[in-house]
Amino acid sequence: MMPLPGQDDLSRLQTSFREQAAELGFDAVRFTHADAIPDAPAKLRSFLEKGYHGDMSWLLEHEQRRRSPADLWPEVKSVVMLGMNYGPEVDPMTKLTHRDSGNISVYACGTDYHEVIKKRLKQLGRWLLAQDDAMDDQIKVFVDTAPVMEKPLAAAAGLGWQGKHTNLVSREFGSWLFLGSIFTTLAFEPDAPEQDHCGSCRACLNACPTQAFPAPYQLDARKCISYLTIEAKEQIPLAYREKMGNRIYGCDDCLAVCPWNKYAQSTREAKFQARRDLSSPDLRDLAALDDGAFRTLFTKSPVKRTGRGRFIRNVVVAMGNANNPDYIHPIETLLDDPEPLVRGMAVWALGRYLQPSEMLARANAALRTETDAGVRTEWRRFVD
Repeated sequence: MMPLPGQDDLSRLQTSFREQAAELGFDAVRFTHADAIPDAPAKLRSFLEKGYHGDMSWLLEHEQRRRSPADLWPEVKSVVMLGMNYGPEVDPMTKLTHRDSGNISVYACGTDYHEVIKKRLKQLGRWLLAQDDAMDDQIKVFVDTAPVMEKPLAAAAGLGWQGKHTNLVSREFGSWLFLGSIFTTLAFEPDAPEQDHCGSCRACLNACPTQAFPAPYQLDARKCISYLTIEAKEQIPLAYREKMGNRIYGCDDCLAVCPWNKYAQSTREAKFQARRDLSSPDLRDLAALDDGAFRTLFTKSPVKRTGRGRFIRNVVVAMGNANNPDYIHPIETLLDDPEPLVRGMAVWALGRYLQPSEMLARANAALRTETDAGVRTEWRRFVD
């Protein structure tokens, strides 16, 4: 075991920790202190007061615990922020032109990052605990699901900076870093924070299909396609359906256009590489998935957590945007889907292909039997 009586030993441990993290596949590791983000709580409060969080109620419910690492664990002295590169092999913007294929966000085309990173963090944590007998239970590991303000902490630790799109940008890895953290009672020497290198660039803001950025460094999640396709529990608002294009799970536009991606490289982690069946899946095949087939296809994928209803809702919107009359029949089939979210979007998508007079006749017939208020609203657009 390695005793830790003084700063010299702690410094050596910190160096060994970096080496061990690299061996476990982490591409970046930086250290910061527990009170490194004093301005973050006020920014979070402003975000919540404006209602920008939409249906993400957990942000409001756990606001106090999210304010600083010490609010989550009072004993913490240092926070280790770790990044794993998930850079794609091809520019994700090219997928936007493949209208008959579903566009799934880069991060969700491989194995669920929670599963990969949490396992590696635990391995790293066990290694750290093994260095001294007195360190039992003196660390905690987190990946995204706990109320940790990962992006401000990553910026404070020097992994990158929060760009105008509010996401982390790295000079080495561009937009493509998964984040994890280890809280510890050890007082490691903090690394220098990263400076903001966005300058006058507005590429990410200008690229947003739904204009979800009220101002630089501010995001109204309710307008964001990532939020709409993953978190939103209701129908996609009418104003954003056409703008979704073929994006069926997430959106990479603001990330992909960042000029700092010129320094990025594709991931070396095999589990983050895009699965062939998720790179450009056929919309017709996706629309035919029942619940069992959906769960099977998205085993070990973050898409699975969204559930079939919301996912097929998004697929149907993409079919409506594809300008492909061959989709009329599969869309008609989904008018009888057991999930109201799917039926409602099938009504909208069908209306993109049929004449108003035909939709009026169908609406009058459907309104005699449809009981869901949301689906009835979709039909009534062709009556009123």
